[in-house]
Amino acid sequence: MKTLTQERLKELFHYNPSTGVFTWKVNRKGSTKTGDIAGTKNAYGYIQISIDCKIYYGHRLAFLYMEGYLPEHDIDHINRIKDDNSWNNLRHVSRSCNIRNCPMSSRNKSGITGVYKKKIHKWYTYITFEGKREYLGIFENKRDAAQARWEAEVKYGFPNCNTTSSAFQFLQSEVTE
Repeated sequence: MKTLTQERLKELFHYNPSTGVFTWKVNRKGSTKTGDIAGTKNAYGYIQISIDCKIYYGHRLAFLYMEGYLPEHDIDHINRIKDDNSWNNLRHVSRSCNIRNCPMSSRNKSGITGVYKKKIHKWYTYITFEGKREYLGIFENKRDAAQARWEAEVKYGFPNCNTTSSAFQFLQSEVTE
């Protein structure tokens, strides 16, 4: 099987960097016609496009189309919307950086990643870095726990990856109130 090239991709598709949508430039057997939107959303919410009997993610194809290469590492959707493949929403990052930009767990009750309250009414905080959980302390109030979390995020370079730190947002909201 041949490696997909930028030339082959541009022969088959038009990519709109503003919308992130790929459209077919050629008619294909069956129901696909020139101008049709290419790809389907998979079970995880990402756009997949079949080219020459191989399936590719739309966000990876955007890099091939715009930059001429398929990225070695992860592609991060900055706004966390998995099917938004607009060019200004995509960035080539390491796996650890991509993981740092994950949405907050649905089980989180504090509204701040890595901060939780125990039955003894104290706030516990932690950060996970390079696969290891580091406990940052136990605090009397949520603000101090958020501050400890934010300082750890800065220490480990999270602001370079995480576009919306819940600890930072919490601290900012207290300043504006």
